[in-house]
Amino acid sequence: MAGFRYDGTDPVDISMVAHPAVTLLFDLGVHRWSVEDGAGTPGPGDVAIGLLPDDVRLTGSDPGECLQVRLSPVLAARILDTSALVGTVAGLDDVLGPAAGQLSADLRDAGSWDERFDLMFRFLAGRLDGRRTVDPEVAYVWQQIHLRHGRSGVHALAEETGWSRQRLWSRFRAQVGLSPKQAARLVRFDHAARLLALGSSPAEAAARAGYADQPHLTREVRSIVGTTPVDIATKPWLAIDQEAWPTLMRQAADGPPETPRLTAPGRAMLGRAAPRVRC
Repeated sequence: MAGFRYDGTDPVDISMVAHPAVTLLFDLGVHRWSVEDGAGTPGPGDVAIGLLPDDVRLTGSDPGECLQVRLSPVLAARILDTSALVGTVAGLDDVLGPAAGQLSADLRDAGSWDERFDLMFRFLAGRLDGRRTVDPEVAYVWQQIHLRHGRSGVHALAEETGWSRQRLWSRFRAQVGLSPKQAARLVRFDHAARLLALGSSPAEAAARAGYADQPHLTREVRSIVGTTPVDIATKPWLAIDQEAWPTLMRQAADGPPETPRLTAPGRAMLGRAAPRVRC
């Protein structure tokens, strides 16, 4: 969970990198921003973003605030209606139901970011009522894919659960929205992106993340986010967090004072190229 505030004068135009989590975005500013999907169609800034979005961008021309919530797909399957979400952008009311509008209003009216975080935690916890369940085997496989940075064989994971490969594939896709192989691909990409942001060369990141070679990593990066490994290392996205991107955090903190400030009064940071960031 992260809160972001932008008080600059330049237009906001931020590409959102694919991430192994379902993202909820609440636009809390007076001047509303918009989110463009892969087709370039703009929509309101209150959205849910699936696991493999295609070139999703956050845009706006005025100062604003937003709250980002990331949920593991296993948790998201328990508290959201994710049936039509993976790989797409959906309205919050599509995944949260009628409660989405009131929640957004309450978040905007809250007096502080701490109040907003507490409100969000209470809301999400209240949806863990057992109406939606995830098979323990599916949850285990997702956990292992994540812990092993996507370097897990589907056959081996199926054997660990006692399920057949076909049953695992079917149940995992139904509940997570991706096949185990697609999930592993996304998690491995995320691991490589973090390594690149920490200063690893593309060749080193490819080797450490389990790609065959640097060209293999380059093809995967282009396929998933439409850019290059070098770009990943230099572009701050909405996906930024302090643990994954400490190099960018230090660079941002040392930026020139005249650059627009994008402050993060919450748990993480958001930036544009060479932003002035404070936490």
